[in-house]
Amino acid sequence: MKPHRRKKLGIILFIAAGLGTAIGLSLYALSNNIDLFFTPTQVAAGEVTPGQRIRVGGMVKEGSVSHSQEELEVSFIATDYNNDVHILYAGILPDLFREGQGIVAEGAMRVDGIFQASRVLAKHDENYMSVEVKAALDAAGQVPGMPQGAN
Repeated sequence: MKPHRRKKLGIILFIAAGLGTAIGLSLYALSNNIDLFFTPTQVAAGEVTPGQRIRVGGMVKEGSVSHSQEELEVSFIATDYNNDVHILYAGILPDLFREGQGIVAEGAMRVDGIFQASRVLAKHDENYMSVEVKAALDAAGQVPGMPQGAN
C-alpha cells in the first residue's frame, strides 16, 4: 500500500473510532433519562420493576380521586378499562385534571405496588389525547367517554 493511501486510511479509521465512541457515550448518557410508557395492564402484568422510572397513562377512574386534608397529596386510579394502577402524587395538579379524562403520570413504582408520580400531565383540550393513552384504550377496546362494557 502506498504511503498516502495508508495515511488516508489511518485518518478515516481515527474518525470512525472517534464517532463510534461519541455515539456510544451519548447513547449511554441518554439511557438513564429515558422514561418508557406502560399501560395499567402492563403494570398489572408485572412488566415494571420497583424503582424504575416510567410513564403510566390511562383514564382517571370515576370516583377514585382523593385529596389529602393536610398536604397537597392526591390519590387516584388510572385505568385502561382492563386493569387499574393506584397513583399517589404530591403537588399541584394541572387545571384540566378531572375524573374520566386521559392523563399521563411520570414517576416510579413502589415496592407495595403503588405508583409514586413526580409529574402528572393532563390533556389540553377536548379533542386531544396522548398517543400512548389512545393506543392503550384502543387495545382494550374502549372508547373514551363511554362507560366500561358500553361499546
